[in-house]
Amino acid sequence: MNAILADPTNKLAGADAIQTEQTRAQKRIVIIGGGFAGIAAARASERADAEVVLIDRRNHHIFQPLLYQAATAVLAPWEIAAPIRPLAVKQRNLTVMLAEVTGVDLSSRTIDASCPGLGARKVPFDHLSVATGMPPSYFGHDEFARYAPALKSLNDAEAIRTKILSAFELAETTDDASERARQMTFVLVGAGPTGVELAASMARMAAVTLRNNFRRIDPADSTIILLEGGNRVLPTFAETLSRKTTARLEKLGVKVMTGVKVEKVDEQG
Repeated sequence: MNAILADPTNKLAGADAIQTEQTRAQKRIVIIGGGFAGIAAARASERADAEVVLIDRRNHHIFQPLLYQAATAVLAPWEIAAPIRPLAVKQRNLTVMLAEVTGVDLSSRTIDASCPGLGARKVPFDHLSVATGMPPSYFGHDEFARYAPALKSLNDAEAIRTKILSAFELAETTDDASERARQMTFVLVGAGPTGVELAASMARMAAVTLRNNFRRIDPADSTIILLEGGNRVLPTFAETLSRKTTARLEKLGVKVMTGVKVEKVDEQG
């Protein structure tokens, strides 16, 4: 990659492009993260008398609310990923930088960034906005991550989709009835919006999308279990919505279990 910046003035390209705070006439706003918050912050700075630099280690923005549809093959990954760089075309004071931030020095007001193919460099700032989002939480059981992927990125969605489709392929191939039942049993932990949406989408995938794709198994015979540590699904929403959601999930064939906490996860379940 010869150039990583879309700014037509090439403000950040080259060894001497990152100016020191003393030589810069215009203030610089640096935003770390190209998610919803980062892009909103960049757009809100459109009329600011400042240079805005949006830094992200990916060159695309992910519409996270639809990750569950990518995980169940309803949507292709590219349908929920939009390139960040076109923002700089519409917003004249914005520069998009592909890099991973490795450190922040508040005393010198600089950021340490690692750019693909270019290595480390320092980016000075006058104002800093950190909008990097939240990593998935396993509530003190990080060892679960090896067997139970979260749903935060396109890689996560693709991993889950592969797990689901591979399970049906193995169920179709095996002659062992107990192994077939195991492969066609899916457990989701957490009945917040993502867990509920994913469980419903998986149920529809099994009953409709894959309905006639196999000869030896019926995907609709899958067991989909949704576990929740609280006393109801969607615990942050109104109880009436929780009751309606539970009824809808059960109608789709999802087994909802509340008041259940996961203590162990391994390769067997």
